[in-house]
Amino acid sequence: MTSVKEFRVVEPATADGLGRGRFLFTDAYSVFDWGQMPDAIPKKGASLCVMGAFNFERLAAAGVATHYRGVVDPAAVESGADPEDAVVPLADADAPPTEMAIDLTQVPDLPYDGPDAGYDYDAFHAAAGDTYLVPLEVVFRNTVPVGSSLRRRRDPSAFDLPFDEWPAGSVDLPEPVVEFSTKYEQQDRYLSREEADRIAGRADVDALETLAREVNRVVTDRAEETGFTHADGKIECLYAGGELQVADVVGTFDENRFAYDGQQVSKEVIRQWYKRNDPEWVAAVRDAKTAVADRDTADWRPLCEPAPTTLPADVLAAASAMYAAGANAYTGTEWFDAPPIDEALAAVEPP
Repeated sequence: MTSVKEFRVVEPATADGLGRGRFLFTDAYSVFDWGQMPDAIPKKGASLCVMGAFNFERLAAAGVATHYRGVVDPAAVESGADPEDAVVPLADADAPPTEMAIDLTQVPDLPYDGPDAGYDYDAFHAAAGDTYLVPLEVVFRNTVPVGSSLRRRRDPSAFDLPFDEWPAGSVDLPEPVVEFSTKYEQQDRYLSREEADRIAGRADVDALETLAREVNRVVTDRAEETGFTHADGKIECLYAGGELQVADVVGTFDENRFAYDGQQVSKEVIRQWYKRNDPEWVAAVRDAKTAVADRDTADWRPLCEPAPTTLPADVLAAASAMYAAGANAYTGTEWFDAPPIDEALAAVEPP
């Protein structure tokens, strides 16, 4: 189980082949790598499942290999069908689905040998063999919005931008930028291309970048068709017998950052709420992550003494409407009883 979606194995993966399983999308959410937060956002899980399925099917139409097999039709399950017999294309679901059928691959343990030795990727790949989830996140960026980590790590001059410091607003990049970060370490860190290639194992880092750029193109094209701006996102990939497939979920308001008429439509809205309203906890998270740098443990959470505050009821309602209305607008189908996207976003605008 992840912090926001559950994971069920139907047929385990082996060293020789892929298995089968399902993602169960919940209404839980996570910010700042904290894990499950104290609240749940109604309709969020179904919204992410709908958007993820929609984008996987568009990727398939574009010839991109993925681990997606369909969604579990909730109406069929309610009528007594076995979930494995109720897997259908998104358009055939009679209600917003919360379960997605997928192919499974192996995910070996990644040993941590302390602050000096770090993580043992050789052991990971020795256990993985020829079928595994690549232990990287491949990040693509079209713009640099407020809150992007790129502002802390790189100067505008690295991207041929005509200014020395990042301005207050969102900045369009001349060309999409692809970066690599860790997937299974306690704190995500961005990698040089050489380190990413080593961590990827048998998977080719150039092929990973090519795949990320194609996913970015497909999602960006759809965003433009429906009035959204697609700022950035990421993919995860599985490697099986020499082939790469897009895994996890793509093109949702948690994995990607979108905007509509200049207003952010993503989990970043919640991140910014915490920065404004619970700065003590946000600072404690930052300090705890720094504190584990010279310790034998990589888990920083026990060092973070304050817990995050709960979201007020009106903020939860506004976030729920944002997810639901955004999914309706992006897919072009009224899956949810939600206000128009512009009305939903007006309610989440910061004061």
